[in-house]
Amino acid sequence: MSIRPLFAALAVLALAGCAADPAPNEQIRLTEQALVQAKAVGATADDMPEMKLAEEKFARAQSNMTEQSYKHARMRAEQAELDARLAEAKVLTLKSEEQLNVLNTRITRLRKQLGDAQ
Repeated sequence: MSIRPLFAALAVLALAGCAADPAPNEQIRLTEQALVQAKAVGATADDMPEMKLAEEKFARAQSNMTEQSYKHARMRAEQAELDARLAEAKVLTLKSEEQLNVLNTRITRLRKQLGDAQ
């Protein structure tokens, strides 16, 4: 019989621990930074669905912060950070591919010129 009260006490402590999630201030800061970096390389919500998702999730995270629903705020902020980083990576990949195409075009042109010169 002494085991049941012990489990009940542990369950109450576990629930209390969940309710006492700290405010995810550092995660919010990291997410804001990721959004700024993604925008700096050219990611926009109009062109990149990942950026739009990042902004929407971050807005929900901020709303959760005002409601003191810190667990949801942390989760949404983490998701928003990842979406922003994905948008940034996609923009950088597209820019790299464009630069590679320009270089390949120049190489082809130079080869033709060298071939014509011989």
